[in-house]
Amino acid sequence: MDKKCIAPSLLAADFGNLQRDIEMVNRSDADWFHIDIMDGVFVPNISFGMPVLKAITAHATKTIDVHLMIVDPDRYIKTFAQLGANNLTVHYEACTHLHRTLQAIKDEGMAAGVAINPHTNISLLEDTINDIDLVLIMSVNPGFGGQSFIENTYDKIKALKALINRKGAHTLIEIDGGVTSENAKPLIDAGADVLVAGSFIFKSDDPSKTITELKELVG
Repeated sequence: MDKKCIAPSLLAADFGNLQRDIEMVNRSDADWFHIDIMDGVFVPNISFGMPVLKAITAHATKTIDVHLMIVDPDRYIKTFAQLGANNLTVHYEACTHLHRTLQAIKDEGMAAGVAINPHTNISLLEDTINDIDLVLIMSVNPGFGGQSFIENTYDKIKALKALINRKGAHTLIEIDGGVTSENAKPLIDAGADVLVAGSFIFKSDDPSKTITELKELVG
């Protein structure tokens, strides 16, 4: 993928005006909708579940990028496909049989993603990288929005890019957490393809303009 993507995270949207914020993203220069599903077990927070995702997909007109921060994600793969997810990302740390999970996601017609927490080493993806459509590197600890960016993320991107190139894979690199106009271009320069931004977009004075500015930064 030559085009670099901006994926606003609806976790930071105004839930009292969710349709308004979805339509803003539809009209904006954003590429994907990023949807964080949290269960309060895998991460210490609960976000939203299937009914809200169904409402989102009813109005969204762009790629639906679902990030599952839940235990035993295999139980819900078919459900998320039925709800309209285009990409389904599971956590490496939550999957006992990662290869099987990736195949199950693909069997439902979705792109298969793997997220890794800040403490998880890139080398653990060595044996599955050719089966992964996108790797989501958590640049904050998962569970809450508005956290500070972890600087070690740049080294992880470079290590992942080297692994992808060495294995001849076509995996996209997605970054989630603490993305701003200050680090957007350095992240892309390090090898990232997709940047997730939540608070930086939705808490700004003009979210649509902020999205445009991020798109211009990443090219």
